[in-house]
Amino acid sequence: MATLFVNRLTSIDCSYLSPSRGLVGESWQVDVELDGDLDYQGMVLDFGEVKRSIKRMIDEQFDHKLLVPADYEALQIADYPEGVHLTFGLEDERVIEHRSPRDAVRLVPCERIATDRLAQIIADYLSPQTPENVSAIRICLWPENTDGAFYHYSHGLKRHDGNCQRIAHGHRSRIEIMRNGQRDHDLEKHWATVWADIYIGTREDVIGTSQRDNVEYYEFGYRSAQGHFGLTLPKSACYLIDTDSTVENLADHVAQVLGSEHPDERFIVRAFEGIDKGAIAKT
Repeated sequence: MATLFVNRLTSIDCSYLSPSRGLVGESWQVDVELDGDLDYQGMVLDFGEVKRSIKRMIDEQFDHKLLVPADYEALQIADYPEGVHLTFGLEDERVIEHRSPRDAVRLVPCERIATDRLAQIIADYLSPQTPENVSAIRICLWPENTDGAFYHYSHGLKRHDGNCQRIAHGHRSRIEIMRNGQRDHDLEKHWATVWADIYIGTREDVIGTSQRDNVEYYEFGYRSAQGHFGLTLPKSACYLIDTDSTVENLADHVAQVLGSEHPDERFIVRAFEGIDKGAIAKT
């Protein structure tokens, strides 16, 4: 018996529904271990095959999706011709609704999304699809280590050619701001607070507003290549911008706001989209 491991095999950028936090964007790095007997090559599994098949299955089934705790008592699921309609009641009695093609959602058999439980669910999904000599598979999910400010945001990019067009996927992202050549940690913390557990929406995607039990909501909706998407969120959980919420536009938005607030100072904004990727904007 031997054990094979691959650290940072892939990363999962997704959003999930939380009874206490609402819609939460998240990014996890994925480590994998496989126990098994050696095959004719003297391997548990060829590294190339791990990167091709294991990574592909994780990406297809869990990345850029909305993860939903299927056993949560205040969840209602209804099918409609173009997909699935979810209604999710929060602990503070606010409501989130999500409408999308089925492929944009992953129902997770649990009451609340927790990292260790999700890791086991991913391993259970992969296990039957590995070669016979592989006797066990373990998954570890962990966030990027950072000592700076970060925020959790969700969004949807209707013009994107790939899965970013799904209306509720997200990221855990760092932000770095240089002010007159010096790192400004206070400004970074400010933006991380403004965008904590936020949905960054495009104004043209707002198709209406509503009010329920004295709570005001935004209604988002659009049709993209994958189908029709809709999302209802409390206004307090949303931040609207005039452009699509690409990371390039987010970096530019922060830079423009800082430039207008401090016209005599110079800023460089490095906005991340998940782990180790992002965009830079300057005033």
